[in-house]
Amino acid sequence: MLHPVSALLVFSQEDLRSESDTETEKPLRSHSEATQKPTQVTAVAISTRKMEADKKNTQAEKIQTTDCDLSEQIKAVTKESHVRAENTQLMLAFQRGQITLPQYKLLLCSLYKIYEALEEELERNCSHEAVAPIYFPLELARLETLKKDLEHFYGQNWKEHLVVPAATLRYAQRLREIGRRHPEYLVAHAYTRYLGDLSGGQVLGRITQKSLGLKNGEGLAFFSFPAVSSPNLFKQLYRSRMNSIELTKEQREGALKEASRAFELNIEVFDDLQNLLSISENNELRQRVKAPSQKTPEAKPAQSLVLPSHLASSSQLLRMLLGVCVALAVGMGIYAF
Repeated sequence: MLHPVSALLVFSQEDLRSESDTETEKPLRSHSEATQKPTQVTAVAISTRKMEADKKNTQAEKIQTTDCDLSEQIKAVTKESHVRAENTQLMLAFQRGQITLPQYKLLLCSLYKIYEALEEELERNCSHEAVAPIYFPLELARLETLKKDLEHFYGQNWKEHLVVPAATLRYAQRLREIGRRHPEYLVAHAYTRYLGDLSGGQVLGRITQKSLGLKNGEGLAFFSFPAVSSPNLFKQLYRSRMNSIELTKEQREGALKEASRAFELNIEVFDDLQNLLSISENNELRQRVKAPSQKTPEAKPAQSLVLPSHLASSSQLLRMLLGVCVALAVGMGIYAF
């Protein structure tokens, strides 16, 4: 798509070339021929130029309108951040089909907290003039699908197993803050998350299924949008609704900044998740290294606490004390790891 100035320059050059070629190809006329119908020639020339000018102005207006669309502006200002998000360690692992089950489960935990905040704020502000046009709970809502996936991996008590990094909590806090103070900024976060998931959901879903060996779509509900029959057509509708939102200059600038912030928050979440996984993997590795060389010296005191059978059987109290001592010894052994 040409920038308005570039488009006008192209049109000007073409007009100059056409006028120059026309003048070169015209045969020389006598002075009398040239002055026979000056009024008619002038009128035709003016009319032609006016039509061409109107045509160029109309085309320029169309280009300017497109460039002023909110969806196009968000796409432009977040282009660099989008590339950086795709090249985080976690996302690269996804794209290469190297995603592990711990990575995926932690990602689901963070996505749950993010979508919980986003969808609660969208619902609370669904009648707001900047939110209503892009509010599609039936087609896009992800919270229930995330609950289903988390229950698959963690069981019915999945909420007790949620682990999220600090970046995820900051992201959720930001969503709730703008929901209260600047609901019009929610459009930036909704666009970033929903259209991103809708665009890459099918591909990432297949990669995850293959990498983790998941069957029958179990644990993959997040990537499914059953109420969207054609993702491409729906994205066109969504962008059209976005572009219909009327914002003041200040609100538009704020929404664009918020779109960039949304990508930065996502990048921070991906990086924190990877750091969390690295710490967990390093701790597990250290435990494995220590385990073979450990002769469980703490077990020896436990053996020395065994009393002669005739004394142990003589008193229930002694048996209870013996059990406590053994438990303490084993507990100290676990703590040493």
